[in-house]
Amino acid sequence: MPESKTHDTSPRKGIYLLPNLLTTGGLFSGFFAIVSSMNGRFEAAAVAIFIAMIFDGLDGRVARLTNTQSEFGAQYDSMSDMLSFGIAPALVAYNWGLAEYGKFGWLAAFIYVACAALRLARFNANLGVTDGRFFQGLASPAAAAIIAGMVWSGSIYQVDGDNIGYLVGLLTIVTGLLMVSNFRYNSFKDLNWRDRVSFLTILMVVLIFVVIAARPAEMLFGIFFIYACSGPVTTIRSVRKLKLEHVLGDSDDADFADADKEPKTTDSAATAKDDNKSL
Repeated sequence: MPESKTHDTSPRKGIYLLPNLLTTGGLFSGFFAIVSSMNGRFEAAAVAIFIAMIFDGLDGRVARLTNTQSEFGAQYDSMSDMLSFGIAPALVAYNWGLAEYGKFGWLAAFIYVACAALRLARFNANLGVTDGRFFQGLASPAAAAIIAGMVWSGSIYQVDGDNIGYLVGLLTIVTGLLMVSNFRYNSFKDLNWRDRVSFLTILMVVLIFVVIAARPAEMLFGIFFIYACSGPVTTIRSVRKLKLEHVLGDSDDADFADADKEPKTTDSAATAKDDNKSL
């Protein structure tokens, strides 16, 4: 007797080549960033982290487009993200400007790594905010972009990281703490990428690419730094009264004003991992 088929959105078993090939590219880029920083090639290390971000943005989307999502791919992607956006940025920052500062230097780097691991674990466990419009805490690729952008800009202007070690350590620690915060960051999931746009919009997109290409280090660092600052602003504007739960800790009791307007998403954990690709 035939049974009615239901749509199963959970990741399937098996290993698929194309998405895991892209994940491997991100893993390679993160490892290359670490090795380059150890050899004093900090500009190459920073660029490698941004390349890892490109691979990270592609693998999940390719998996969905080709219907090759799998549990293996999700776990492999998590391990790759931990290296590329957790360990690699911390070691690049350490080798560039923290190595000469003793305990402060390596503890600052460790705080960043620990926060990246906690943020990844919280994301995988689907704790806290599940509203698809927002990320809970700063996404780890964005946090890595701030560190990489700082090192890249410093290398271009021939800034000796050891001379500004305390500033490097402070930015590394704050960026790490933002990852495990409850600040709400816009995920831009509500943008309709298939909608028609005007010719002026396309022209503006071209101009943005030109500006970024002209000064990539400074522009990328500035863009992601502003994005990091937008989380606290968005959170303060969306709450009736700021509480500790809005900043850090369990967010179940956090009373976000606009969270009542739309119900939280009820997709499965696997679907959430695909939709909220940026960890």
